[in-house]
Amino acid sequence: MNNNKWASGRTIRMPASMFSIMDAAIDEARQKKLELIDLSIGSSDLPAPEAAMKVLRRATRMPETHGYCLHSCTKPLRKAAASWLKQRYQISLDFEKNILMLIGAQEGLGHLLLAVADPGEQILVSDPGYPSYFGAIAVAGLKQATMPLLEENMFLPDLTAIPSETARDSRAMILSYPNNPTAATAPSAFLQEAIDFCRSYNILLIHDFPYVDMVYGDYEAPSVLALPGAIDTAVELYSCSKSYHMGGFRIGWAAGNQDAVQALARVKGALDFNQYLGIQQAAVAALNQPRAVTRRDAAIFEARRNVLVEALNQYGWQTSLPQASMYVWTRLPAGMTDSFDFTVNLAGETGVCLAPGRGFGKRGEGFVRFALVREPDVLLEAVKKIFDFL
Repeated sequence: MNNNKWASGRTIRMPASMFSIMDAAIDEARQKKLELIDLSIGSSDLPAPEAAMKVLRRATRMPETHGYCLHSCTKPLRKAAASWLKQRYQISLDFEKNILMLIGAQEGLGHLLLAVADPGEQILVSDPGYPSYFGAIAVAGLKQATMPLLEENMFLPDLTAIPSETARDSRAMILSYPNNPTAATAPSAFLQEAIDFCRSYNILLIHDFPYVDMVYGDYEAPSVLALPGAIDTAVELYSCSKSYHMGGFRIGWAAGNQDAVQALARVKGALDFNQYLGIQQAAVAALNQPRAVTRRDAAIFEARRNVLVEALNQYGWQTSLPQASMYVWTRLPAGMTDSFDFTVNLAGETGVCLAPGRGFGKRGEGFVRFALVREPDVLLEAVKKIFDFL
């Protein structure tokens, strides 16, 4: 029952936030004066590039950067994004027609759904999936049809299992690979299948792509936009949050189908004045960094992944090595069946905070997510505390 007389129907329909539940558990641990090891949120602990910070510091001393920033002010970042796509994926896009700056990819997704779908229309979304997807769908007054991500299918949705009627009734499909929370990767062949599926049903394919640089070994994450037919039906969302450790700066961009990007521009024009110009300039500096910088940083997370997975396996907690992302997604320890009970009690008794699988959707139950946001020795300490707790 809702007791808030001012809450709209869309607010009431929004799913409960996993992060607020875990925040309460973290606060309990603080009250007990436990040492916190927070591995529940994927907020990078590495610093933003010094080249970007130098540009930002200089911008704050320039009064001309302090005012509102309309669309024309975003041209340098849109040009830089176009150049980055050309260099990285050999994708040639018009920065005026096909690229739009975002105040964070998460916010961009919310605005994009408002731009391309009317209330009551249906969105195909993965389960488990990033919680903000479900929230954005609810805020826009849309319906959702979930696509199960199953371990036996390498956490890829089976597009052939989507009923034709469901596909015909769907306005957009949200995918994200490398994936959060499962850390799964998608081969180009699957992404091409998704493009072809969406084209055949006139569905907008939204590919959330923040982990493009969080890849390990020789693995390279494929871009949807580099594949045949994508420009007709796809928008890809990029962010500086993971690649350049600039999560709090809220800066990214959308690229892809001209009609969808221009619809998004109309919504953004009504709801925001774009990001602070100094932060945009910092993002341009980050994008101009050599690839070796992001590869070096990814290697840090790869080393953490190796340490964590090896330690879990040594304790008998069978866990696979992910190829990408900044997460390790694994089944609950033997004897545990409720991911919220496990993670809340673990945090309250040990200070070790993990993300419960069910917080990412119904099919996330039975799993737990580790974020690789602490040094290897801290990850080892966390594993020891978990098994002392068990």
